[in-house]
Amino acid sequence: MKYVVVSGGVISGIGKGVLASSTGLLFKTLGLRVTSIKIDPYMNIDAGTMSPLEHGECFVLNDGGEVDLDLGNYERYLNITLTRNHNITTGKIYSHVIEKERKGDYLGKTVQVVPHITNAIQDWIERVAKIPVDASGEEPEVCIIELGGTVGDIESAPFVEALRQFQFRVGTDNFALIHVSLVPVIHGEQKTKPTQAAIKDLRSLGLTPDMIACRCSKELEGATIEKIGMFCHVGREQVIAVHDVNSTYHVPLLLKEQKMMKYLSRKLNLNDVITNPKNVERGDRLMTKWRNITTAHDQSHETVTIALVGKYTNLKDSYLSVIKALEHSSMRCHRKLRIEWVESSNLEEGAREENLANYHQAWHSVCQAHGILVPGGFGTRGTEGMIAAAKYARENKIPYLGVCLGLQIAVIEFVRNVVGIPESTSMEFDSKANEDTASVVYMPDVDQVNLGGTMRLGIHSTKFVANSEWSKLRKLYGGEEEVWERHRHRYEVNPKLIKDIEAKGLKFIGRDESGQRMEIFELPDHPFYVATQYHPEYVSKVLDPSRPFLGLVAAAAGTLDAVIEHNDLKMKAEF
Repeated sequence: MKYVVVSGGVISGIGKGVLASSTGLLFKTLGLRVTSIKIDPYMNIDAGTMSPLEHGECFVLNDGGEVDLDLGNYERYLNITLTRNHNITTGKIYSHVIEKERKGDYLGKTVQVVPHITNAIQDWIERVAKIPVDASGEEPEVCIIELGGTVGDIESAPFVEALRQFQFRVGTDNFALIHVSLVPVIHGEQKTKPTQAAIKDLRSLGLTPDMIACRCSKELEGATIEKIGMFCHVGREQVIAVHDVNSTYHVPLLLKEQKMMKYLSRKLNLNDVITNPKNVERGDRLMTKWRNITTAHDQSHETVTIALVGKYTNLKDSYLSVIKALEHSSMRCHRKLRIEWVESSNLEEGAREENLANYHQAWHSVCQAHGILVPGGFGTRGTEGMIAAAKYARENKIPYLGVCLGLQIAVIEFVRNVVGIPESTSMEFDSKANEDTASVVYMPDVDQVNLGGTMRLGIHSTKFVANSEWSKLRKLYGGEEEVWERHRHRYEVNPKLIKDIEAKGLKFIGRDESGQRMEIFELPDHPFYVATQYHPEYVSKVLDPSRPFLGLVAAAAGTLDAVIEHNDLKMKAEF
């Protein structure tokens, strides 16, 4: 097993996740099997109870693990399926060690950060790195480990020490460290002092970078690269310039152009690992596909505009997987993507009195968009604005996609305005609502007290109902009878209202394994009015976009029929 650690200095949010994903992709283009691990030095067990406005999106895995959003990057770039154990947190490690201590596994010894915590971290990495994560079912050959946070923070100290020891445990020929640092531009001059200081701190902790990835707003000058190499004690080929590009999908190409893998292949003795010609050929095809789709996207001239009506729009990372699924779909449709960010509360009548300018701006964005998307969320704030957006899309034949909460609010709107129950709402919004007329109710099998990890989580089956062959979404899925998608919700459409809703024209074409829980609805005689209780964005891949998102973008671009007709939609990425 070859281990590549990606750490960061100077500031957080510098792009370690994209660099780690891109590096993993380049290993795959060599024909190697790759896995990824994310280390988060916070005390939470997982990301399930963290606010999207504080930490960004909570990403959900097949096994129901609620994890850091960077694991979504790994899955999207590498076409792999990770587990909850691929996200290591301080909370998980300390809980694991304390549990062992309570059982007496340490034989009466004083349990300390070194060696017990650091050994637990190393053992966890070695164990999880061996888990098969791709269609081959074989053990990975390369493990990319991203160390979250900033080196030097007190929270990450045990993990840095563990990785220092780990390089000797696995052997220096099997360990490489890439440190991502910031090169700011001040008055037109690229400054290297922050990077020099970051590398100095890293070395003082016992880790020596094999490569330094320098993030900068513009291309690094030759003199800057030479200076970093000299003062950070690395060769020029070990300094990688990662400047701002059109999209993050260009980063693997940028790294490849700088011959990143040439150095890492030599450092890790990859020639001893790359032995299967078929795997090498598959890696070459992957690189060709990746280059073709990114190049074609750059040459796209037409734009498709999607109004994203949400309640966490102040932090775009709250909807990272949604954004990526839209990007993947726009690339497949050969369109430039423009997202209009609409704070849902600004669409409500109350906003007209509080801030008329915001109200008009929000409705202008909705009315000018080619398609409308209402993603998931929790709580009551802004939900009436979402309902108004769903109503506008339904009545004006604007392509609409609702995800999780987006399905529930569209059902509420339909029940109020079409079925004729104006007081109908969700029991999430009003716990005292009438259970007979509420459109959305609590799932009976879900814990209503404890919040962490108690929702309907992970991958579940959705079966298309009989006589749904007309469905645009089902056609996008290639006519399948059953699809598997990831879930994260506590509420469901009220079973008592299903017959009344369907009698008025809104069809629930997808249901769960029992046939009792509504998973997909679609409105016939509409360009595209679809919603899913599951989160299709979680399984969208760069070369294999999510079908509901593809349908929204294609319908918004006026190419849905062509996309369905070409029917290359069963194509799964080969890598």
